Amino acid sequence: MNPLLKSQKVGFLGAGNMAQAMIKGLIEGGLPAKNIYASNRSEGKLHKLAETYHINPVSSNDELVDKCDIIILAIKPQDLLNALEPVTRSFDEHKIVISVAAGIRMESLERYVQGARLARVMPNTPSLIGRGVIGYLLNDDDDGGLEATVEDLFTPLGRVIHVGDEDQFEALMVSCSSGTGFVFEMMMYWQDWIEEHGFSVEEARLMTIETFVGASLLAAQAREGVEDLQARVTSKKGVTAAGLQSMRELEIERALRISFEKAAMRNKEMAREIK
Repeated sequence: MNPLLKSQKVGFLGAGNMAQAMIKGLIEGGLPAKNIYASNRSEGKLHKLAETYHINPVSSNDELVDKCDIIILAIKPQDLLNALEPVTRSFDEHKIVISVAAGIRMESLERYVQGARLARVMPNTPSLIGRGVIGYLLNDDDDGGLEATVEDLFTPLGRVIHVGDEDQFEALMVSCSSGTGFVFEMMMYWQDWIEEHGFSVEEARLMTIETFVGASLLAAQAREGVEDLQARVTSKKGVTAAGLQSMRELEIERALRISFEKAAMRNKEMAREIK
């Protein structure tokens, strides 16, 4: 971690699961717990977080913004703008504000955090175990210091990817964040089929997980692309080929593409609803 970042005070507006994952990653990455602050509507959750990680709980969002150099907006999208409205005038060019809320576009955030250096960041659920895909968008692509800060903050959570505009940000969110849910859906079908053939729930769960993990790690380590790897396990007129032919006849690719587009449409609806 950049030594300069270690001296910064980082505040979390919100103390949910993503805030907890980030706090854990920051501390493991070298940021002193004494430099981390958090506020939350529920005092119980806030104090539990403070006890677990030895960070500083604060009683109000005003106090958080006042004390911290970097403020991470980790509140549910539907609650975020209402939470920001009372503290709008507290931001200035010396503050870095990072939003991890889905559906609230940069132009809306800029109205509530006027003058601050601003980034949108989208971690996905595997960030909880340090294997996430984290996309980010800056309100000023020429701000190299902001880019470096975002990279340093989120690298402990996984792979960090800088996107160029809101459309790319949305595509990353749908493919990697919503996409995690799509993969879980497929895993449930996988496990159900295995259970139907006499395996216990735990055996079916293990077989499903190891199949997905094994295929992913093989793809990560291989020099060739996924299509070539698939060809290596597919004999002409064999068992795998028969299954793949059925998947293609059923237009699985089309179904997945429609799922991606439906998720993207809902994201746009949320952006219109939250203003």
